[in-house]
Amino acid sequence: MVKLASYACNRWIEAATDAQPIASAIDGATVALASSSDVDFAAVANHARHRGLPALRRLTFQGRAGLLKKLAQYLSEHKDALYDLSFHTGATRRDSAIDIDGGIGTLFAYAGMGRRELPDSNVLLDGPQMSLSRQGSFVGRHIETPMDGIAIHVNAYNFPCWGMLEKLAPALLAGVPCIVKPATQTAYVTEAMVRLIVASGILPEGSIQLICGRLGDLLDHVTGQDLVSFTGSIETSLLLRNHPALARNATRFVAERDSLNAAILAPDVEPGSPEFDIFVREVTREMTVKAGQKCTAIRRILVPAATIDAVTTAIAAKLSRVVVGDPRAEGVTMGPLVSLDQREDVGRRVEALRAEADLVIGEIDNPVVTGADASKGGYLPPILLRARNPKQASAVHAVEAFGPVSTLLAYDDVAEAVALARRGEGSLVATAVTRDADIAAEIAFGIASYHGRLHLIDRDSAAESTGHGSPLPGLVHGGPGRAGGGEELGGMRGVHHYLQRTAIQASPALLTRLGGHWNKGAPEIAENEHPFRRGFEALALGETIRTRPRTVTLDDIEHFAHFTGDTFYAHMDEAAARANPFFPGRVAHGYLILSFAAGLFVEPAPGPVLANYGLDSLRFLKPVSPGDAIAVRLTVKQKAPRNADYGEVRWDVEVTNQNDETVATYELLTLNALTERAA
Repeated sequence: MVKLASYACNRWIEAATDAQPIASAIDGATVALASSSDVDFAAVANHARHRGLPALRRLTFQGRAGLLKKLAQYLSEHKDALYDLSFHTGATRRDSAIDIDGGIGTLFAYAGMGRRELPDSNVLLDGPQMSLSRQGSFVGRHIETPMDGIAIHVNAYNFPCWGMLEKLAPALLAGVPCIVKPATQTAYVTEAMVRLIVASGILPEGSIQLICGRLGDLLDHVTGQDLVSFTGSIETSLLLRNHPALARNATRFVAERDSLNAAILAPDVEPGSPEFDIFVREVTREMTVKAGQKCTAIRRILVPAATIDAVTTAIAAKLSRVVVGDPRAEGVTMGPLVSLDQREDVGRRVEALRAEADLVIGEIDNPVVTGADASKGGYLPPILLRARNPKQASAVHAVEAFGPVSTLLAYDDVAEAVALARRGEGSLVATAVTRDADIAAEIAFGIASYHGRLHLIDRDSAAESTGHGSPLPGLVHGGPGRAGGGEELGGMRGVHHYLQRTAIQASPALLTRLGGHWNKGAPEIAENEHPFRRGFEALALGETIRTRPRTVTLDDIEHFAHFTGDTFYAHMDEAAARANPFFPGRVAHGYLILSFAAGLFVEPAPGPVLANYGLDSLRFLKPVSPGDAIAVRLTVKQKAPRNADYGEVRWDVEVTNQNDETVATYELLTLNALTERAA
């Protein structure tokens, strides 16, 4: 047993004398004590604002991504001690891996996304530049900057590590410090991970604080620059969302809450088929992982009336082989619920469901338990119900038993399956198993607006599927309606919660300075040295070369056509080309123009340019006819470091003809060695 401490204002504050006991899910013994009554919540908020926020804002997106990577590496090396604690939450080793390793993996994922997708600045550009004047001296663009505030994360008990890290990663990447309030029931695991984070010394002071116990008056201190992110029940969500300070300040609120997720077996699937087996396996796994204590667990099983008996028998048979008990005991495949109170809560909800559904399997009162006393822990077997009248059933679409509980519902056709799925009034995820692409499309279109994620699988994808219940860093985790209306994760979408979008109207030069991104119309910098001879760090935004012209001849066009095999008529047939409304006659290949352009600006000798990385936004704007002379303007548009050896340079390329008319534009990407290596 330990007294949990809150980490506030750069020190650990041990639980006060009024600390409340936290019981082990395994045997009910006290594993920790928690209280936050000695925490000064106003000081916590001020510490985040005045220490954590400035320190994070001094770093660029790239710098913060680097911190996330270092932190993920450190936690990976020190995670083993967390597993022993995690057993007391009722988690098996497999469950704990989802929580602990999954959380660390999310840190790695956001570190990688930040390095690949975000600039080495504190300003993120949103969309293209818009011309607001005739001569182009006044333009507009949207930018995103970190909120000048703090993030308060109120997390659920079921994932004490992943639940914290999946919110922490995008917030820190955006540059916003976090105050973490884990659910008290499993806070001892969260506290252990935060101790590792603090011991690492990687994050700036004030970047993360931890509250073990009640939230106190922390929400009284929020402003319009802050964000509150919550995971849990609808009831608690409403209390937080309607807090006077949040309402008064229009504080951002992100919620992920109750979700009656569905799995749909399509009518094309026959018993004995691979899809049938996939469906049964997916449902039983999602019912039993974390003892069903997952916001993404399958609660409603929608099956064609013609096959519901076969599905019922198959699922019941697999569930009967689940071994419930102490997660540390050999052979146990499902641990207890997080507490005796949670077991009682699930039991009450099962009774509500049984008002309109029959019990197929699951001895609630006297469960068979391995290696433990069933009366002292939160033990509950998998419980499968079957709705007596699916068309009239209502509780199954409104009552979430947060445990290993799911209800079968029969449907007559796809339209009815869609209607039943919609009755959940908004869910995090739904699975549909079908081999028929038309049915999959009908289901997806019918229920997509009610879900944050759809998981469509068949025999071709099942082996590599990440599963119904696995939120991924690159995909949205959230859902509309009952599920809370929020979006966490989703790659950069998760970061945008912590950024403010602002429309900027200014000259191209000012926008270039603000956004770290050269804009057409901003000053060009002419250097005596070719920019391809300059290392990554030495290059300046706006650095430009303008090449000599090169005349494109008919022989050039014909040689290129025969050499490449591209003998498209617009290049080889004068009459056919003239008949085309876009061409005045035979014209040069677009790729010939690109090739000649490269020949005009490339510096051939070995130097800092390591590789041509690709082209973006290529457009051919005006045909090039035989006899036209093309020239190139090449300008450093944006720079982003990638590692200790090289960075990515984005060049703005404009190809013009002898009349100074633009014939092609694109962005060239090169990988350039850092200055020291180049030297």
